[in-house]
Amino acid sequence: MSRLDVLITQGWDDYALLDSGQGRKLERYGRFRFIRPEAQALWQPHSPDWAADGEFTGGRDDEGGGRWDLAANVPERWPLTRGPVRFHATNTPFRHLGFFPDMGAQWDWMRARISERSGSALGPGSRVLNMFGYTGVGSLIAAEAGAQVTHVDASKKAVASARENAALSGLADAPVRWLVDDALKFMRREVRRGSKYDGILLDPPKYGRGPDGEIWTLERDLPELMQLARQLLSDDAAFLVLTVYAIRMSALAIAALMAEVMAGAGGTIESGDMAIREEARGLLLPTAIFSRWSVGATR
Repeated sequence: MSRLDVLITQGWDDYALLDSGQGRKLERYGRFRFIRPEAQALWQPHSPDWAADGEFTGGRDDEGGGRWDLAANVPERWPLTRGPVRFHATNTPFRHLGFFPDMGAQWDWMRARISERSGSALGPGSRVLNMFGYTGVGSLIAAEAGAQVTHVDASKKAVASARENAALSGLADAPVRWLVDDALKFMRREVRRGSKYDGILLDPPKYGRGPDGEIWTLERDLPELMQLARQLLSDDAAFLVLTVYAIRMSALAIAALMAEVMAGAGGTIESGDMAIREEARGLLLPTAIFSRWSVGATR
């Protein structure tokens, strides 16, 4: 069994978790501050006064719904930066802002793996697959580090946003394949073709639909997704990353799944919680769970 760990994303110039408590969180995205629901913020806020440019209210994590109440000065979208890439933030109907800031630590780790030269297959020209790639921040970080990236998402709108983020980052001509496809159908075809990747990033939703109405359910489909990913790893692959935002699923469960899938492959498995460090008190706000396999990894 792999050890359980906490993968912490710190705030950066264009993002910070400012405060949290009583089922909400206060965050800064560039020059704007927003309040969003957060079921795991069980404690009291550091400050009772949360000045913000907008708040998402209503709806539940397992049912969706809700709405944004935004100040007049909040634009439809605005640019942010994470390391070497730029991308747009926008207030989506799904309560987030067009990217997931807690992935920052995963992106940095992946970029380091791609940039490494010793003890790893990865480096310039290596092949990386980003499944459920959404608006492409992870794909662009991999591409900027020199990888050839295949970015797959079932949403045509998300892939269009990813292409716009590529242009914003000056990476419009980077070696990225932007594909609108159902995850399982795509990966099954890739296995039949004999395709191989040196690194794979999996960020599946709890529930989703493919471009032709295919139904994705995490608990049912995750085991096949992982088995397909294992078959797509090259003989000298360097990493396989899985992140899961379904609160009812345990890090212990996906750690056991990763260990089963990667049995006999050597390397190291790390699993546990993903969290963002709050600026006000240094509290860790858990956001997701993860499991990742790697060879010759550096933390």
